[in-house]
Amino acid sequence: MILPDRATKDFPAALQSGRPEAAGDNRGQSPLKEVGGEDGGSDEIAGQAGNDDLFEHFRILVDKGQEPVRIDRFIAEHQEDTSRSRVQQAIKLGYVLVNDVPVKANYVVRPCDVIKFVMPYERRGLEILPENIPLDIVYEDEDVLVVNKPAGMVVHPGHGNYNGTLVNALAFHLGLRQEADAEDERMGVLVHRIDKDTSGLLVVAKNPPAQLNLADQFFVHSIDRIYTAVVWGNLAEDEGTLQGTIGRDPNDRLRFKVYDDPEKGKWAVTHWKVLERYGFITVVECRLETGRTHQIRVHMASIGHPLFNDERYGGSEIRQGTIYAKYRQFIQNCFALCPRQALHARTLGFTHPVTKERLHFEAALPEDMSALIEKWRNYTQSL
Repeated sequence: MILPDRATKDFPAALQSGRPEAAGDNRGQSPLKEVGGEDGGSDEIAGQAGNDDLFEHFRILVDKGQEPVRIDRFIAEHQEDTSRSRVQQAIKLGYVLVNDVPVKANYVVRPCDVIKFVMPYERRGLEILPENIPLDIVYEDEDVLVVNKPAGMVVHPGHGNYNGTLVNALAFHLGLRQEADAEDERMGVLVHRIDKDTSGLLVVAKNPPAQLNLADQFFVHSIDRIYTAVVWGNLAEDEGTLQGTIGRDPNDRLRFKVYDDPEKGKWAVTHWKVLERYGFITVVECRLETGRTHQIRVHMASIGHPLFNDERYGGSEIRQGTIYAKYRQFIQNCFALCPRQALHARTLGFTHPVTKERLHFEAALPEDMSALIEKWRNYTQSL
């Protein structure tokens, strides 16, 4: 019997080299034709850094009467909707351990073996229609694609967002059939996600080996992800680190909060640095060490500096300044200028899964955030 593994701390194989990330934190994204947004399909719950829950972890205790069989065949037969080739790719990258030791595909399973493995988390039930939606492609080769997602575009199809998503656009761009087979090597795989109303860079794997390699980089935090955000208030320090356990708010399932209890969520770390100060608001750089749902939004709100115009976390209210008519109108004009949380995934860096070259990409601030910052700059200069 296969069960989700929630307690392993020595897995995947990357951890054998001493990288201290608890397994069970990540599950992979599904192929284009099978992706459904998390929690009812709302991209709002898809993940601040995007890679939240990259992998689903499993543990198998082999029966005492098990006959000898290769491990790739054994897992493929026991894991629903998983091909042998997909299992072999996971084994190749060290994502399959027997008795806490990485094994090769020709390993013969023995009675009472304890098998632990991770596989890209798949969701079924949604049919993806390729749509000819323009994409801002920053980089593309045979293995990976980097896209600059605009604010307002949902990443994954789901309840209320069955078309017009980034996944629909990618399906068209990659020339995928609507009824594409799960074995189709052209199936693009989103390795991470960002919220609907957050703009910026995402990397897409164009084949299973690239997906597993990039997923491992996310797992061990070797991906560079830097965001630019506009937050309410004037931060006391020039830089700092926010950390704590992030879990769902029991009073509002669409919100998350920081807990002291590590059992209530997942450990999250955000490093921030002030870029510009404008008295009532601050422009900050946020570097993600982990990638949890709404991480930057939750962390900044937890210290009383929610993102500007972030309705879910209190940023769409006037948080600083005297509320007189002229100032109130200025703030409303700012909200209209940038009608979403002021957050942009500016920088993305990773090691190419095939060439091993270190790639680094930058996406300039979108027009709405640039205009917002310029408006505040002019306002404070006039005071």
